[in-house]
Amino acid sequence: MTPQVDKSHYAFSRYVGFDRWASYHTQIKETLLLQPESVLEIGLGDGVYRNYLESQTKVRYQSLDIDPELKPDIVGSVTAIPFPDNAVDYVMAFEILEHLPFEEFPIALKEIARVAKRGAIVSLPHFGPPVKLLFKLPFLPEISFSFKISYMPRHRFNGQHYWELGKKGYPVSRVLKEIERYFIVEKHFVPFENQYHHFFILTKRVDA
Repeated sequence: MTPQVDKSHYAFSRYVGFDRWASYHTQIKETLLLQPESVLEIGLGDGVYRNYLESQTKVRYQSLDIDPELKPDIVGSVTAIPFPDNAVDYVMAFEILEHLPFEEFPIALKEIARVAKRGAIVSLPHFGPPVKLLFKLPFLPEISFSFKISYMPRHRFNGQHYWELGKKGYPVSRVLKEIERYFIVEKHFVPFENQYHHFFILTKRVDA
């Protein structure tokens, strides 16, 4: 398996917008709520999540990526993680599993469940034109509401994503069915600030 993009893909000027910063916030917030002692991040990206955990927490962090140029702790694939069973508390896979053909999605989930002692956090791209409403008056709590317009075109491989939630053939229900073979879904949601990323907070099944 070879990298789909080179290191320049993660240049700040074209990779990081306000919406992606919102996802970084969600990644870190949900991680800290779980109070893990150790995590393995699949897909290093630009390293923002890693840098925060290593500099601001006591969480034992490791990374795995197929691209040695990104300098992960371990070079390897999510479909064959070179770790023993129950090696870390949680496995994190943020916007990475859509880079695999969907038939490899269950293989990756099985590997994540094998390596994780407690669970995982997964985020996936969720296509759909969003409607967002935000209302704020002085001295009153902010009220926000959002939903996606039902529009499901067929997905075409763009050199990176083999599939996306919300596209024809990939409803959330189908993805949940695969995830629930190995995990209990504690919650799943789309952050208001980034309507393209869908998060799944997962606890490993005892029989996984």
